[in-house]
Amino acid sequence: MASRKAGTRGKAAATKQAQRGSSNVFSMFEQAQIQEFKEAFSCIDQNRDGIISKSDLRETYSQLGKVNVPEEELDTMLQEGKGPINFTVFLTLFGEKLNGTDPEEAILSAFRLFDPSGKGVVNRDEFKQLLLTQADKFSLAEVEQMFALTPMDLAGNIDYKSLCYIITHGDEKEE
Repeated sequence: MASRKAGTRGKAAATKQAQRGSSNVFSMFEQAQIQEFKEAFSCIDQNRDGIISKSDLRETYSQLGKVNVPEEELDTMLQEGKGPINFTVFLTLFGEKLNGTDPEEAILSAFRLFDPSGKGVVNRDEFKQLLLTQADKFSLAEVEQMFALTPMDLAGNIDYKSLCYIITHGDEKEE
């Protein structure tokens, strides 16, 4: 009897944990956004079985005019779900893509390229110039908005380790 109760409690705890995990993803979006994702999911789920499969993806691509999608590309897409892609997994994947960032170590590695001395800082003015002129160019307003949240020392150097933490974990002042 005691082992039966322990087993029941274990199942109940696992169920609550699963509910918390899945309900958390729904809290990332507004109700209107969730409805839009449901519509997108149902467009992709061609056979209406509640799971996005390789044939669903292939058919969706076909309807968009792309007929010869490599198997590897479809497999890679499905592997992102780490299992069957139902609506909750679909929403989680989009949540990660929309709200997520690169891992902290990857961002730190990028900043280290601009810190050959290894001091943990980059010059504000040099970094500003890069943001305004390279790759996906920032506007001056975007740069100033970013610098408003960026930890700097008195000399105007950006503490990029702290900035990376803010990027990956959020700014405590925002919460």
